[in-house]
Amino acid sequence: MRRAAMLLLATIFVLGVPAAAAASASATVPVDPRITAAVAAWANEPLYVDPDYASLADPAAMLEKIRSAPVPVYVAVVPTGAWFQEKDDTELLAGWLANANKKPGLYVVMDGDTSNGAEHEIQARALGKTWANGAKQALSSQLSDYLAEVKVDDRYEAKPARSTPNAPEPPDESEPERFTVGKAIGNGLGAGLLGILGGAILAGVVVGVSALVAGGRGGRS
Repeated sequence: MRRAAMLLLATIFVLGVPAAAAASASATVPVDPRITAAVAAWANEPLYVDPDYASLADPAAMLEKIRSAPVPVYVAVVPTGAWFQEKDDTELLAGWLANANKKPGLYVVMDGDTSNGAEHEIQARALGKTWANGAKQALSSQLSDYLAEVKVDDRYEAKPARSTPNAPEPPDESEPERFTVGKAIGNGLGAGLLGILGGAILAGVVVGVSALVAGGRGGRS
């Protein structure tokens, strides 16, 4: 999509400017055209649809789902992917949106194929990610499926949405099994012993069958 490519280029450009030029941005929320556009749109209504997705969205039906949700919901329909600065961590993008908007609620990012959200300062729990049920499922229907799984309970902690990347998984530090002559001999002897036993059993069967055949012939002579 042309607009998605432009957004990506704009993001790369912003990341490349000196830190002083981006001093007005939050320390935990990067400058991103998608975030800027969504927060500006949410000042009027809790739904932002990137122009590239206008033909896929059904805003009236989506707003109806948003307003009937048990918690405040803010939805951004924007391009996502590993090539953006969230590195395909859409929950992180939702967290950036939440921290930029500075209002409690459930922040949902949709890209036409998936829906992913982050709870921000509300006592609720939502699914990490849901997938569209076919290419033709309307965005309002996808949003309805996602919001249907939201659980509201006083036991949930009302905390800010995550705005930093997850720590990378530690590398596998387990050492491979060391080669030793003893293990090699043991493995070789074990395999050889199994081969000998198998051969002996097979030979015994063959000898037994031969004896039966020979005995049968002798009885008929």
